[in-house]
Amino acid sequence: MTIALETVLAKAGLRVEAARFETLLVDAAKKLIPPHPDPTLYFTPEQRAALTEAGLDLSPSADQDVDPRARSVAAHTVLRDGALSVTDAAARIGVDGSRIRHRLMDGMLAGWKDGGVWRLPAWQFTERGVLPGLEVVLPAIPLDQPPLAVATFMSTSQPDLLIENEQSTPRAWLLAGGDPNRVAALATTLGTAI
Repeated sequence: MTIALETVLAKAGLRVEAARFETLLVDAAKKLIPPHPDPTLYFTPEQRAALTEAGLDLSPSADQDVDPRARSVAAHTVLRDGALSVTDAAARIGVDGSRIRHRLMDGMLAGWKDGGVWRLPAWQFTERGVLPGLEVVLPAIPLDQPPLAVATFMSTSQPDLLIENEQSTPRAWLLAGGDPNRVAALATTLGTAI
């Protein structure tokens, strides 16, 4: 299994040893919801009745069902593994580590603390700098949005961001010199039902 996993990790461009990746997966799975939660516990009796009447199945998942957490655990692990440290980010953009911490505190870079250590998602960096327009986009992102939701938004094609008549991701749009205000406007809707 280790050789197969190493092959998958290499194809995905992840620079992590198979054993370390397995540890990250187990840790991420433990932090998520219980494996087979009873969905009815999240709703009042009136809400359960309305949802059931609308045709939703609120029964707990069976052991043979594919665990919906698997995709989330993998995404969290990839996001964490691909994130830059303060030192890496500083080297990438040619500044001191203290400047990176200041930018994090000022909301000019996105990041999260993991065991007391800052992690900065890679989507916000280019090979030699910071994603163009980031200073416009980050302040528009609602503060309650988790890093994975933001990373998913930045890497998901949006119908409102067309490059040569093709939908592009917010990251690709900004890299192509697109108006960051368009991305910021879309970012304000993160976490809302549209």
